[in-house]
Amino acid sequence: MNYLIEQLQSKNIKFKNIPYWGIYFRKRWEEAFVSHLKQSEKEKMYLYGDRYTCGYLWHVFSYEKRPYLLQTAASDAFNALKKSKCYIFYQHSADILMVEHASTLKAAHFANEDDVYVVDENFTWTYVVTHESYIGPYFSKVDS
Repeated sequence: MNYLIEQLQSKNIKFKNIPYWGIYFRKRWEEAFVSHLKQSEKEKMYLYGDRYTCGYLWHVFSYEKRPYLLQTAASDAFNALKKSKCYIFYQHSADILMVEHASTLKAAHFANEDDVYVVDENFTWTYVVTHESYIGPYFSKVDS
């Protein structure tokens, strides 16, 4: 997260660091993008836990359980969005970042990040960068 904060500061993108809200945002993300799956399906794709490849919300994409755009198409879709307020959070962090005026926020800002999720204030779309260099980034809309 420190590298991202430096990136945002160097581009004069104003943000607020909000501690301890990561759990809430991961749960809200799950409700928005994974609620169509049964609990047993979530367990089969290792959405939770700490065994094997467990505990990554983005598995909903890698297991092909939600429509998405991938790699360049994902980044292009994210860059093309008219963004106002965005939230940025990580799979394994308690803190989140809130960007009030996110119009200049681009996919390139997240190129060196791992397991980062970006959403609009209503969780209608998401841009996700994984820790796997050959998987992602992903872009998805709720109505997809």
